[in-house]
Amino acid sequence: MGPATPTSPARPTESASPYRDARVVVTGAGGGIGEALARRFAAEGATVVVNDLDPARAASVADAIGARAIALPGDASEIAGQAREALGGTVDVYCANAGLASGGDPFAEEAVWEAAWQTNVMAHVRAARALLPHWLERGSGRFVSTVSAAGLLTMIGAAPYSVTKHGALAFAEWLSLTYRHRGIRVHAICPQGVRTDMLTAAGSAGELVLAPTAIEPEAVADALFDGMAKGTFLILPHPEVAGYYATRAGDPDRWLSGMNHLQRTWEGG
Repeated sequence: MGPATPTSPARPTESASPYRDARVVVTGAGGGIGEALARRFAAEGATVVVNDLDPARAASVADAIGARAIALPGDASEIAGQAREALGGTVDVYCANAGLASGGDPFAEEAVWEAAWQTNVMAHVRAARALLPHWLERGSGRFVSTVSAAGLLTMIGAAPYSVTKHGALAFAEWLSLTYRHRGIRVHAICPQGVRTDMLTAAGSAGELVLAPTAIEPEAVADALFDGMAKGTFLILPHPEVAGYYATRAGDPDRWLSGMNHLQRTWEGG
């Protein structure tokens, strides 16, 4: 008898997953974190709707994982109604992942602020408005908000992004404290740098602050699934963010001085 063939560690079977046959929507899923979330839910046996502004990217991801692609103009909040129809009238998990990174001069263009507000905050509000009546009636539902560590802290050189991500976190907190006793589970994902197109678009500020500890999108999906299993609201794929957040709350002036040092380093770069 020959030597035993090495085997890979066993992965959970679909039948063991609590998300087998769950009906899941992921916005902004044409790449990056959204694609990683869609792929992970599909691998767990969920029925997934992939949404993205780019129809070709949405279709490519959907074809690869056996999902349904829906591409809509404007912000992703309008997807909730169409997704419910595509999924047989029910959404079990809604991942509000689509986001808009806005940098540059915070006082130059009001349209930049409005676009960030609509995409990063109001799309979440509109989706929740569409989903909550059914979720509250049946006593269950899961809302996943991709926020960013910028929503807990801030990001140099990106006022509209930082401010609206604070708003996204505040809305997720409000949803959780208001409806958790009625079966609604809310999770806010707050990573720092993730190797996506958004990190590239962050330019020199991203290179300074985010790139050194950047992780792959799949690591964000892993953190979410771990957090969902534990019932954790705040999902921190970069655990060190908890310490930064505590410093910000406990000693704001020390934290602001540290961030101002980064700002001056960036300006001098």
